[in-house]
Amino acid sequence: MRRTLWILITVTLFFPLCGSAQTADEVIAKNIQARGGIEKLHALQSMRRTAKLSRGPMRATYIEEIKRADKVRGELIVQGLTQVRAYDGKTGWQINPFRGRRDPELMSQDDTKSLEVSADIEGPLVDYKQKGHKTELVGHDSVEGTDCFNIKLNLKNGDVRYYYLDADSYLELKIESQSTIRGAVRYTDTFLGDYEEVGGIYFPFSIESGDPGSESRQRYSVEKVELNVPLDDAKFSMPAGKTEAKSAVVTK
Repeated sequence: MRRTLWILITVTLFFPLCGSAQTADEVIAKNIQARGGIEKLHALQSMRRTAKLSRGPMRATYIEEIKRADKVRGELIVQGLTQVRAYDGKTGWQINPFRGRRDPELMSQDDTKSLEVSADIEGPLVDYKQKGHKTELVGHDSVEGTDCFNIKLNLKNGDVRYYYLDADSYLELKIESQSTIRGAVRYTDTFLGDYEEVGGIYFPFSIESGDPGSESRQRYSVEKVELNVPLDDAKFSMPAGKTEAKSAVVTK
């Protein structure tokens, strides 16, 4: 009798825990729903985000434009100078006047990887299998005292990201990125907050990024998010006819 009672107690305690456990796909599905739902994300064709950027004493304006499929252009404007980094779905290129280069130049494959991820207008968690990524639910972790689900994303380009999703809202609070650049692994922590709804989709209006554990971070204060704005494909392609344009591709 005692043995039977013990078995019943064990089963009663164990199975509710099993039933409440979630898979990576279930957590990701709730993240997508929290952001606005798969239909609204799939309907997103283009986006422009305008922000004020600060790091230490430096102040700048940052404009990021994204267009389906896989096109992105970022402009950093400081004291009348504009740095451009862009990807047209095949090629990454840049103009960097802060290094004395005012002509467009190709970016290396390694340096282009971050642009390829940024060019995914929905974010890499959406339809991750079709995009060639892999995920796993690592477990629970705390981000500044908030309980979060930890989702590991293995990108098809070999880089790794850890997404920390608020256990209540399922929105991203932190992303840890591991990217291999010319044989060395670089780590970046990105913190996201102040979510606001635009066109039925929730976006973070506060973004901070920097080295893990460092208090020195780039801080983006988003001023405006515009959805489905007309963007010419030519904005994302490296300007043609620049015979003096130099390649920045690094030979390994």
